[in-house]
Amino acid sequence: MKISDLYCVNENVDLDDYLKLYKSVKDNMESPSWLGDFTKEEIEELLKVGAKIWLYYNNNDLVCSMFMLPSSNKTLNKNNVFYDEKVCASLGPIMVSKNYVGNNLQFQMMEELEKYCKTNNYKYIFTKAASDNKYSLSNMLKFGFKITNEYINERGKNTTLIKEVR
Repeated sequence: MKISDLYCVNENVDLDDYLKLYKSVKDNMESPSWLGDFTKEEIEELLKVGAKIWLYYNNNDLVCSMFMLPSSNKTLNKNNVFYDEKVCASLGPIMVSKNYVGNNLQFQMMEELEKYCKTNNYKYIFTKAASDNKYSLSNMLKFGFKITNEYINERGKNTTLIKEVR
């Protein structure tokens, strides 16, 4: 399956659709803590300060989504990333519906994010993943992300990664 065959909504997204996908993906994950938690209100606030969500549909079926968050110098520096927040986008939750897992969609969404970042003058993409989430980490490393830090929080061991936009 190619992401270009799906219908993408990335302006005025339906947050209820996004949250339904979020819950469905989280409920079907090997380890739900990998995804973390966002409330609708938190997402609305993030969208007001530069966050962006992409929703991909196959007809009326929500297939996958990615969420770009604003970076902060504090978070970047804490994770051994010393680039200015203005040139560093942050890849937040990237999700694929259980019916579409195995179609290389996570990787394709990262390609779309990189195109967006290049067009919008971002030089780097920062992200975090649970260290035991071998699926996401494998895709990120294959895509060219480099590990910058590992740390432990309430969700367990995490890995932070950075990629130069090409």
